[in-house]
Amino acid sequence: MELEVRFFALYRERAGRNMVSLDLPDKSTVADLTAEVRRRYPNLAPPDVSIVVAVNADYAEPETLLQPGDDVCLIPPVSGG
Repeated sequence: MELEVRFFALYRERAGRNMVSLDLPDKSTVADLTAEVRRRYPNLAPPDVSIVVAVNADYAEPETLLQPGDDVCLIPPVSGG
C-alpha cells in the first residue's frame, strides 16, 4: 500500500521535504511506518525519542493498522513555557 506521509515543523526541516510517499506492505502498523521513516531519514529523531503519528487527524498508537489513503502526519515533540 502506498501512503503519503507529511512532516511537520522540525521533522520537515530535518527531512528536507514536506512529504514523502511510502510503499508499505498491507496490514502495516504505525510502528512499521515509523521504522521505515527512521530507516530513510536516520537524522529525523534520536532513537530514544518517540515519533508522534496522527492518522486521519487522530493521534495513533504504534499498533494502529494503516489503510490505503490514510492521512498520515509526523509531529515532533513540542517544548516551551
